[in-house]
Amino acid sequence: MDQLTLHTHLKQARTAQGLSQQALADLVGVSRNTISSIETGQFSPTAKLALVLSVALDVSFEELFYF
Repeated sequence: MDQLTLHTHLKQARTAQGLSQQALADLVGVSRNTISSIETGQFSPTAKLALVLSVALDVSFEELFYF
């Protein structure tokens, strides 16, 4: 069975809101490195963090994260 890979539009959504990685990290309570790692696909966020990011960026979960 092929492993599902989580993809993200986090960087596009973040820049559309005019936020730096640090500003978004501060907004959701994680490190800038965490945001960077999610954007580059090195880290998959927990469901809770993914939902918090989608709320913070005012985009749907499905727009922000996809397989």
